Amino acid sequence: MSVTRHLSSDGKELTISIHGKFDFGVVHEFRRAYSSLGDEKPVVYIDLRNTEYLDSSALGMLLNMRKAIINQVESVAIINTNPQVKSILEISRFDKLFKIE
Repeated sequence: MSVTRHLSSDGKELTISIHGKFDFGVVHEFRRAYSSLGDEKPVVYIDLRNTEYLDSSALGMLLNMRKAIINQVESVAIINTNPQVKSILEISRFDKLFKIE
């Protein structure tokens, strides 16, 4: 599976990890990963440490996710980006919408 999800035992942190290619091929898996947030307003982390690359459809998926959950979460952060992926996010001005670490 190229998208994994881990909700902390206290429900305060949700980590969604993308493994390999972050493109339209994972759209359904990605949606499922953030579809159930629990009763707490978790901090959501999109972990890209194992992401080889992302394309424009991935950027669209991130925007759609943000729009769908923004009122149900504490915050959303994109973490563990490699330099190439971080550059794409910054050029696309995603650093204005998400905390990028």
